[in-house]
Amino acid sequence: MGGDRRYLTGALVLVVGLMAGEVLVGLLAGSLALLSDAAHLLTDAAALVLALIAARLAARPPSGGYTYGLQRAEILSAQANGLTLLLLALWLGIEAVRRLVHPPPVVGLAVLVTALVGIVVNLAASWLVARADRTSLNVEGAFRHLLTDLYAFVATALAGLVIVLTGFSRADGIATLLVAALMVRAGVDLVRASGRVLLEAALTGVNPAQVGARLAGVNGVAEVHDLHVWLISSARPALSAHVLVSRDRDCHHTRRELERLLREEYSISHTTLQVDHADGDLLQIRARP
Repeated sequence: MGGDRRYLTGALVLVVGLMAGEVLVGLLAGSLALLSDAAHLLTDAAALVLALIAARLAARPPSGGYTYGLQRAEILSAQANGLTLLLLALWLGIEAVRRLVHPPPVVGLAVLVTALVGIVVNLAASWLVARADRTSLNVEGAFRHLLTDLYAFVATALAGLVIVLTGFSRADGIATLLVAALMVRAGVDLVRASGRVLLEAALTGVNPAQVGARLAGVNGVAEVHDLHVWLISSARPALSAHVLVSRDRDCHHTRRELERLLREEYSISHTTLQVDHADGDLLQIRARP
């Protein structure tokens, strides 16, 4: 995790430096595409800061009433990143339409040069974040921000080139609309993925019904019920179930066998299995009349 924080910090320094330069050039050149890129860079910086804070919180050991610690801080960070992208995309889309209707003058050469510099810097920042542990939805959220911004810089560079060659200033607004569309796609993906964790859905690619059938197919297992599969954090799946086994089977041996199966076939190592004999008397607790 310490290595991840170094990568994220390095990317943050690059993003903040580029953002300051892009705001200055965008104001001087009158380019909404550059200012939209700068606004996106601001969300990139915020995403990286959130990722750093969430990573530190998630690393804290469990204490008090937080029996899993603060591992879901990274999920809240990822959801905040996704919502920020969606809100910013809405604002940029409205401004882009206004510029398409009433296009202001844009200095195409300044837009082109700044966007090319942005591509280089963004590639470096994306490379740094890509080296961190992207199984974390928190880190993945920061990476999605940077990757979307990289595409935005490419679109802005093309818009600047069009303006330089043809004087078609509406290219700036068109590029901004493309940036907004990319933000919507990345934002929806992040909100959906983080929402699945917060709603305790099963991890993607794992069907609880199929898992239950697989467990019930193990030799000696008579029944599997009360099966739940969920995500504690983006990289920590969990499972609980009540398993009934034949009378001649050893409950502890069966439990270890099922745990091994879940670990090797589904990469689920955090399990809680209650194993009882199928024809045994189960403990029942009833309210006193």
